[in-house]
Amino acid sequence: MNRLYWQTFGEGDRNLVLLHGWGLNAEVWRYTAERLAPQFRLHLVDLPGYGRSAGFGPMSLEQMADTVLAAAPEKAVWLGWSLGGLVASQIALTAPQRVEKLITVASSPCFAAQDEWPGIRPEVLHGFEHQLSEDFQRTVERFLALQTLGSDSARQDARMLKAVVLELPMPPVEVLNGGLEILRQADLRQAMCQLPMPLLRIYGALDGLVPRKVAGLLDVLWPDSTSRIMEKAAHAPFVSHPDAFCEEIMRFMVTN
Repeated sequence: MNRLYWQTFGEGDRNLVLLHGWGLNAEVWRYTAERLAPQFRLHLVDLPGYGRSAGFGPMSLEQMADTVLAAAPEKAVWLGWSLGGLVASQIALTAPQRVEKLITVASSPCFAAQDEWPGIRPEVLHGFEHQLSEDFQRTVERFLALQTLGSDSARQDARMLKAVVLELPMPPVEVLNGGLEILRQADLRQAMCQLPMPLLRIYGALDGLVPRKVAGLLDVLWPDSTSRIMEKAAHAPFVSHPDAFCEEIMRFMVTN
């Protein structure tokens, strides 16, 4: 049984699809959704193989994007966090006519560090893959701790993310490894130069997984896009600073 978990609610007339990051599920948007529901028709999705979207095996980025797109409304604003940002970006490349606007959060078109490009060192991603087979839960918890490191509310944020993970069934190891493979291999930097829709990129200044330098490099590469850096946030700005985060979303929605 492989059926995508998809929850729709909210009072607005514009569709906003929210995609979570590696290892997690749609419950990570709990506090954000409360703030955005009066303005939008929200769509909360568990990516294939994650949370309540059980029965899916490991997928390529293109396969994951196609699976999510098949269940989506005809036209929507897409917001993706971390790995979800890559999926949303691939959807924008695959079906630009169905993407009204694109928002990526603590995401990168190329997560792996290479040459002059800042990112996660390949050996770190390989290490996570090896550790998943050795100590599954501890590896996921370590990754969650990395996502909040540096923010004023790091301990509280890590607890919230951990609760979201433990509340629902954990993804199979092969699905998590497939997600790490996407993070290691994907490079959409050049492909996204020609995106026709408005693009907002939100970063945490203290993010250890997507360094803030990425924002400046993409400002040059994608001059038509907009970037915002949240100064006291790490890899999960919508968890640590939900009000400021939602203000950025609302501003982008009405001005572009």
